[in-house]
Amino acid sequence: MKAVHWTAGSALALSVAASAITAASAQEVTWAFSHWVPPQSEVQVSGFEPWARSINEASNGRIQIDIYPAQQLGAAADHYDMARDGVVDIGFVNPGYQAGRFPIIAAAELPFLASNATGASRALDEWYAQYAAQEMPDVHFCMVHLHHPGTLHATRGPVAAPSDFAGMNIRPPQATIARMISLMGASPVQVPAPEMRAILSSGGADATVSPWDSLRLFGVEDVVTHHLDLPLYSVAFVYAINQASYDALSPENRAVIDDHCTPDWAERIATGWDHVDVAAYERMKQDPAQTFDTPNAEQLAAWMAVADQVRAEWADNARAAGLADPEGALADLQARLRAAGGAYE
Repeated sequence: MKAVHWTAGSALALSVAASAITAASAQEVTWAFSHWVPPQSEVQVSGFEPWARSINEASNGRIQIDIYPAQQLGAAADHYDMARDGVVDIGFVNPGYQAGRFPIIAAAELPFLASNATGASRALDEWYAQYAAQEMPDVHFCMVHLHHPGTLHATRGPVAAPSDFAGMNIRPPQATIARMISLMGASPVQVPAPEMRAILSSGGADATVSPWDSLRLFGVEDVVTHHLDLPLYSVAFVYAINQASYDALSPENRAVIDDHCTPDWAERIATGWDHVDVAAYERMKQDPAQTFDTPNAEQLAAWMAVADQVRAEWADNARAAGLADPEGALADLQARLRAAGGAYE
């Protein structure tokens, strides 16, 4: 065996390397996570906060996530660009707030797609991981989840058929449902969720498309008292990380973040919110001040006809954006949703 001869220079080099490894392992960072829902919302209480705590604990305190709710750092529609530009380290993004910009993930916005936000979120996260680098190349995609399927809520009724909404001004939750609103003969009024009470109470909108607990959260239960009793749609929420923030992490810290950007976490964060929305629906069904309209067979067929047109337009838009086989991609998403117990049936 060849003898190894140590010199002062080699010892110094090893010392420097060891110091660098120790420094990397001990890297401490504080990240700003920005969103636009109220701090008392279930997605913060049972989602964002446990996620941030778990990251802190898994990193032995090296990574601190500071949460900024309710548009403190920027408008709801700007959160993708805020993450891209480094205004925040993590942005909670509704891609549908910017019509046409993210046509692939808009598949998750299609009507009559998901039945819940638990298994459906896992399936969506696994599916979109195939396309995130193509569609969102200027951020680090962490994960995506849904909320429990929402529906149309109006200030007047009946609201059982698409034709019942003709002539109304309706606040959509994302671009795909905005298009559906137009096909129903109504007019979309584009305002983010935090502004829905102002526009509904002023008469600027006659209806909103929202999940059930959002009506309480944003203070409109007393304004919209007529409800389409049909799980119509969901919204995809992307956790977008500033690429420079991610790249600057030590390998140990990066591994912690990667371990918290998974389908497991997408499902976990969505689960509490899903349960609260189901409870809100059941509670409102018992309220005599609320009216629920369930479509008959003919009315349901009319809803499905509008949905078919929206789905065809999504495929055209996704194909124009470079998705080679949108019908196959959508079939893949639907199969994953069925396997995870999250498909609309």
